[in-house]
Amino acid sequence: MRSKWLLRTAIIVVIFAVLSFFIRIDYFVLSPSRAVELRDLITVENADEGDRGVFYLVTVTQQRASLLTALYGYFHPHMEINPMDSVIPSDMDESEYRQLLSEIMIESQHLAQVVALRRAGYEVEIISDGVEIVDFLENAPAGGFLEIGDTITAVDGNPVFLATEVPLLVQDRMVGATVAVSIIRDDEEMLQFIPTGPSPEDEQMPFLGIFIRTLSWEPVMPIEISMNTGRIGGPSAGLMFVLEILNQILEEDLSAGRAIAGTGTIDMNEKVGRIGGTAQKVIAAERAGAEYFLVPQGNYEAALEVARNIEIVPVENLEEALVFLLALDQS
Repeated sequence: MRSKWLLRTAIIVVIFAVLSFFIRIDYFVLSPSRAVELRDLITVENADEGDRGVFYLVTVTQQRASLLTALYGYFHPHMEINPMDSVIPSDMDESEYRQLLSEIMIESQHLAQVVALRRAGYEVEIISDGVEIVDFLENAPAGGFLEIGDTITAVDGNPVFLATEVPLLVQDRMVGATVAVSIIRDDEEMLQFIPTGPSPEDEQMPFLGIFIRTLSWEPVMPIEISMNTGRIGGPSAGLMFVLEILNQILEEDLSAGRAIAGTGTIDMNEKVGRIGGTAQKVIAAERAGAEYFLVPQGNYEAALEVARNIEIVPVENLEEALVFLLALDQS
């Protein structure tokens, strides 16, 4: 009798486990993914092929949670569980969200090319129609100030050409501080003063809760650069894109023969901006055997907490990253 009870219990547990794997809930699970050698993704015309080291792009996996994966992620030390409405606007589905991330990745690639070429001494012109607001997160700080269809032309008086520049300019303050956003609405120029809120990904990082895309823009490139990142999305590889492009353009071996991973957005002024998923990216870099991890200054503490066999190097801009790399080459 007892054996029958145990068998039935086991069957019920198995059925529950199977069903809980397929039952989707309104949460995302964030986990470490992989590190990818950037020289396999980027090709620069007439590239210097004498570099001995490697730069890594690091990624995270963000997937819709089931009951089972949410439970597993909740107890796993290297995973995060985030409510769906803190990641995607309520009226945007997952496919639209991933498409937007893909567009942002392409923009990040173009921006990295411009920054790298200008740093290498090339003249690169940019023509842009501005940045359009396409949606808001639930309870977005910018709600009531901005509207879908508004075109952002400047932040705190700084002209904006690309969508990836806006969060970088917003981050340059404490959470709760006001940001001045210049917009065009119905052909009328307006200035809105908006109090920032804490980002769901990092409560120390101010954000507006807006989803934006760059309107028509065109860089005039003096040399050919091809980049193939596949299905990787988002802007957080900007710094590492710039370093890899520079490494192929310049005679110096910026990688100094080392394995160097990193993360961080970058803007037209070479400022490195904070990102989400810091801990997961550090873990992915360690698994790949990277010796150093370049991280935005604002993510330094989070990276330091999980690092075990990798040196964390905080940087606020491209210049600081280059100074560190050149010092490595001389050590």
